[in-house]
Amino acid sequence: MEHSYRSHIAWTGNRGTGTSGYQSYARTWDIAITGKEIVHCSNDPLLGGDPGKMNPEDLLLSSLSACHMLWYLHLASDAGITVVDYEDSPVATGEVLKGGAGRFISAILRPKITVLAGTNIDAATAIHHEIHKVCFIARSVNFPVIYQPEFTITPLPSP
Repeated sequence: MEHSYRSHIAWTGNRGTGTSGYQSYARTWDIAITGKEIVHCSNDPLLGGDPGKMNPEDLLLSSLSACHMLWYLHLASDAGITVVDYEDSPVATGEVLKGGAGRFISAILRPKITVLAGTNIDAATAIHHEIHKVCFIARSVNFPVIYQPEFTITPLPSP
């Protein structure tokens, strides 16, 4: 079954003279999708962007991590594994070639997952290696994604 996604990107970096010179415009834009909050973005700071705004690389890495998390929670639930907290601080490595073209060459997802006492950690870890088969974003990238999960065990809730 096919389905589509829609977005609207609007450049906000015209400082009054458009792109009349390389330094005359800002590398900023908004992502505006009907019914959702606007996301203010900029280029990577290495390329003249605003370091206080999300850039395409931030968004791709965050999307990869979020997709992985959502599938992890789904598959953990199906496996009878109760996750009570999940956070990730992923890291991606990119390269820029002599002509300026760039690409991601790898990403490491480092989720910190809290599960209930009695959880089979081997089974909880194995789920990570199944997600790349189903995650929309992970299946769409052409660089390796490595998983380095850390688990914390929390006591079962009192009755």
